[in-house]
Formats: sequence, C-alpha cells, structure tokens
Amino acid sequence: MKKVYLLLVGGMVATYPANAQMHQKNDTLSVYRTHVLDPVVVTASGHHQHLKSSSTPVHVLTKGEIHEQGITTLDAALTHMLPQVSLAPNAMGSQLRLNGLGNKYILVLVNGQKLSGDISNNVDLNRVDMSRVKRIEVLDGAASSLYGSDAIGGVINIITDQPTNDLVSVTSNTRVSGRGQLTQSVNLDAYYKGFGSYTTFTHDKADSYRINPLEYVKGEDGETRQSLSPIFVGYKSNLFSQKFVYDVNRHLSFNASLSTSYKMTNRPDTRTDIAGGYDYEMRYKGLRWDLGSIYKINDKNSIQFTFTTDKFRYGKEYDVETKSNHIGDYIQQKKQRSYESDLKGVFHFVKNGTTVIGANWRNDFLTASSGNIDEHVYTLAGYVQHEQTIVSGLKATAGLRYNYHETFGNRLTPKFALMYSVGNFNLRANYAMGFRAPGLDELYYNYFSVNHGKVMVTFGDKNLKPEKSNYVALNAEYRTNRFSMSVNGFMNYISDMVIKNYVDVTPEKLVELRKAFPEMTDPQAKKLTHYSLYQNSDRGLVKGVQVNLWANVLPGFDLTANYAYTYAKTKSADVWQVLERSIRNTATVAANYHHVWNKYALNVNLNGRLQSKTYYPSYEDAPGFGVWNLNTTHTFDYLKWAFIEPSIGVDNILNKTDNRIDSDKRRYALYSPGRMLVVGLKVKFK
Repeated sequence: MKKVYLLLVGGMVATYPANAQMHQKNDTLSVYRTHVLDPVVVTASGHHQHLKSSSTPVHVLTKGEIHEQGITTLDAALTHMLPQVSLAPNAMGSQLRLNGLGNKYILVLVNGQKLSGDISNNVDLNRVDMSRVKRIEVLDGAASSLYGSDAIGGVINIITDQPTNDLVSVTSNTRVSGRGQLTQSVNLDAYYKGFGSYTTFTHDKADSYRINPLEYVKGEDGETRQSLSPIFVGYKSNLFSQKFVYDVNRHLSFNASLSTSYKMTNRPDTRTDIAGGYDYEMRYKGLRWDLGSIYKINDKNSIQFTFTTDKFRYGKEYDVETKSNHIGDYIQQKKQRSYESDLKGVFHFVKNGTTVIGANWRNDFLTASSGNIDEHVYTLAGYVQHEQTIVSGLKATAGLRYNYHETFGNRLTPKFALMYSVGNFNLRANYAMGFRAPGLDELYYNYFSVNHGKVMVTFGDKNLKPEKSNYVALNAEYRTNRFSMSVNGFMNYISDMVIKNYVDVTPEKLVELRKAFPEMTDPQAKKLTHYSLYQNSDRGLVKGVQVNLWANVLPGFDLTANYAYTYAKTKSADVWQVLERSIRNTATVAANYHHVWNKYALNVNLNGRLQSKTYYPSYEDAPGFGVWNLNTTHTFDYLKWAFIEPSIGVDNILNKTDNRIDSDKRRYALYSPGRMLVVGLKVKFK
C-alpha cells in the first residue's frame, strides 16, 4: 500500500493529452488546448453546452486524448484514463464497475441511446466502434431524471463522429501487440452538399492466456496441477457500421445508421491430460439500427426524434465432440430485443434559461432457453429539466422524470443542481435520485445449468421491488488556459438492492427441484447443495473523493493526474461488508509531449494506472499494482494525397503480472500478460 501512495505522490503527472490532429495545419496548440479543457458535452444536461458551463460535473475523454495513448478499445480507454472505472474480462463480457458499482447499475449509451447486449449483466463492449468515437462522456452517480432506469451508478455516453471537411477520404488504422492482439479498422467517408456517408469495418482479436500454468486442486493449499483455464479469454470480433446523414438545409437534417457485430471466444479445447479446457466457444451476434431527425427552429430552439432497434443474442458453439453434441452445433442461450423511441425538445423560453422536454417509449424482450424465459416489458416516460441563470455567476438546474413501468407502475425521479462561478472558480452542488427496475431475468428466471460438473439453479421473483438510490455531490473547480484542478466528493445511498440469495437444498426442496428440472440426473442431484433466488435484500453505500489535475508546463508538454478514493459497502441483514471488486485507491497518471517540425509531428505519451488491492469478501483479495505504458506517434504530412502516422510503444513497461497460483478461492485484478511491444500504422487518403 505504501508503494501505491508513493507512486501517487511521485507520479502526479499525466495527460489531458494535446494531440491536435497534427495533419490539420490550421489547428494551433492554443486553440486545441482550449478545446480539450472546455469541450462541448451533452450527457449532464441533455443539451449541448461547454464543459465549464455544466452545473453537473462530467468526465470527458476526447478523440485526441484516446489517440495519443495508442488506445483502440473502449475498455482500455476507460481504465487507462478514469481511475473510478475498473474492468474484469471474461467469456461473458466485460465486468464493468464505476465507483464500486457493477454493470447493472451503469447505463451505457451510444449517442444517448441505450446499448443492449448484457450477458449475465456484463456488457459486450466490443459492440462499440472505437474508430468513430468523437468523445466519451462519463457521468458519476444517479441520472434517472434524464435517462430512467439503470442510471444508479452512472452513465457512460459514447458520442460518435461524422466529419464533413473532406469530399472523400479513406482511413486505415492498425495496431498489433503480443499475445495475438490485433485491431484493424477501415473507414470510408464521403460528404457532398449536405449528404454524408460513413462506413466502417473493424476486426479485433486476441489470444487466450494465463500467467501461471498451475492451479490448486482444492482450496489454497495442497496438490497443484497444470491448467488450461485462461485468466484472459481470447476472442475474435468483426464490426460493420454504416451511417447516412442528409442536411436538407440549416434547419432540418436526417440520419440513419446500421451496425452489425459478431464475436467468438477463443478458449483452449478440452484435453484428457490437462484440466481447464472447454468443449464449446461463446458466440455473440448483434444488430442495431436507428433513424433520427433534428429540426432547428432557430439557433436556440430545436426538436429531435430518434427510433432505435437493438437485437443481441449469444449461445454455445461446440468445437469439441461430446456425447450429446457434434462439432459445429450451436445452442442459443439468450436473445434480447429492444425498441426505443425518444422525442426531445431544447427550448429557450426565458432569458438565460434552457428547458429540455422529452418523452420516451421503450419495449424490452428477453428469450432465454436456459432460463425458460420468453417475456417482455414496456416503459413510458416523460421528463423536463430547466436550467436557469438566476444572477450573474449563479446557475440552478431542476429536473423531473415520470416513468410508467409495465410491471412496477409509476415512479418519479427528481434532480437539483446549483453552480456558482467567480473568476476561474466553479462551485457545484448536486442531488439526484436514481432507480433500477429489475431485469426480466431477475423477475422470471427458471434456470438450470451444468458447467464443468457443477450444477447451478436460479429462480427469479415476480414480486421484486425496484432498486432506489439517492446521490449527493459537491464539486470545486479551478480552470485557466495552463492549469486546471477539480475536487469532487460524493455519497450514493442505495436501497432494495437485488442480489442472488443462496438457499440450502433440503430433501423436500430437492424433490420440487427435480420436478421443475426433469433433465437433472441422479449424480447431479447429489451434488446440488444450494440454489439461488433473486431477492431485494441489501443496502448499499458508496462514498468517495475524486481529484483531477492538468497542467501545461511548457509549450507542447502537458501533465495530468486523476485520483479516486472509493469506499463502497453493502449491508445484508445487520452485517456491513466491503462491496465485492471495489478498490479503495486508484490513480491514472500521464505525461504528454507534442511538437511539430514543418510537416513532421512527434507525440510521446507516458501513462500509468496505479491501484491498491481489490476487495473480494468471499475470496482472497487481489493485490494492488502499477502498470506503465509508453506510446510514440509520428505523423508525416509530406504527401498531398495522404498522411502517414506510424506508432510504436511498450505496454506494461515494468512487466507487472499477477503470478499467483490459481484456485477456487482466488480472484484477480491485474490481467496483463506482461511487457509487450506495440506497433501501429494509420494512413489517411484525402
């Protein structure tokens, strides 16, 4: 722990990077720096405004910052740059956490619309096209007044880009590193007289690996054996997206987009001589399309409409011959569908005031063969939020959302915020209520499965209540063109948390279970000691402090440090315990140097993530670590028809890994395979 604190103190250098898209000669460092410090954001208020004007704090990761660190995946962008975010990769997706709270409490949006595709509450982040990301906005805490259910722990909104400065351009971006990691994307963009077409294909792959080849046969001590079970699950994925825009005139525009995704895990096959292999791979497919339009009444008033359809399914595809399945057999496990429409207006009815009024309809469908579910539920909502400058320097925001949920009925979620600005200082106070309607699986599951001989039985509960939260935060911020600092303190109180409660199997209950699941064999019944039942049981409390620093020390040289202290705990019955997979102290730090010599630009970025141990109340805590990465980018703009940008770097410079022997009582926080050389090449034909 002392080493972590020393690194935090000694390493309070990092980057709000300053990559100004060097090939654009008309960009100056000062203009770019202002853009980085004060970008336009939309997630906090529901309408576009500059970051420094938002009464609700929001973290922004810009396209330039992401590019400077050599990042090509969403999970890397979030964990490299935001200390309050952590991820644990596995075959079921990415176990995302924000300020200690897990996936189901975090709403992931793409251009303001919910991204479906959760697998056991783990979001498939491979569905996000990183080559099109313009910025990522992260809002801490409850945000149900604007976004409804699921926004208890926070909102991650991915805003995509649609350039209009080139008639036709083609961009290829490649990144290669060790353990078979490859990301290749190709973009074709065209824009002419108001019509734009944006096409992308991305291929992403990585090999499975484990750090220590040994595992304990039982428990923490005793005999060990070789194992194939990966600490990181390999995969290959393809993503295709197409977007069309048509600007009829300066008042009216239309857009339509389609994206398809395919992902297959790449785990080691079952072997007779070594444990840990698998008979099948997990296969995921997604299809998403949306239609939208924006009508700008004038410069201050607009109306927009969006309709989105999102379909996602996954299942098992066998690549090993078994007694009951042949190679190539596919068994679908879960299929999700959602239809959502959103109508929103942004108006300036009064001087120095902005009003957002909207209505939302959403219908979610779930079919799960393994859980014996074929259900759907719809939600209707109306919301209003008004932001008003009361006197010079003092701004207030009040919002309210009415939700009607088909299962849970009516619910109101308010929000209040105050912001006082004087000189370069901003002071903010926020209160927001959040709620989460239990998922269709938590309501209706009737689940039976056998995995590696282990029997799992889970039941839903139709009588569950929605989870509720109350979030309060205070923020102080100081900004200039050369330096910025913000401190944010918050508390998030959660009640009626839905958990899996483990119930012992009695002889009488076993008889009922065998009637419910006739496929259960006698040997499987003998191994069944408990089953799971979803219940409203726990309370939660998350409190913390975040500190963000940025400094432009010299022309072209920027330092940044972001620190998060998070204390998250839950209460079951009368016992409080630390929330599983929460981290007390985390920092992301970096230093960025950028310089242009005529038609050559150099960018050097050193960044690191430092964190204390990860808490696992039911298992052994995972030790803390510090991982540092170096990325250098070289931009050559000598050709009239193209610019070339090779990059080279080193991931995990100090070769930090978690070498502990695996066991059923051990969990991990560091998934890096060790030091790796990273090379990339970006070419844009213009």
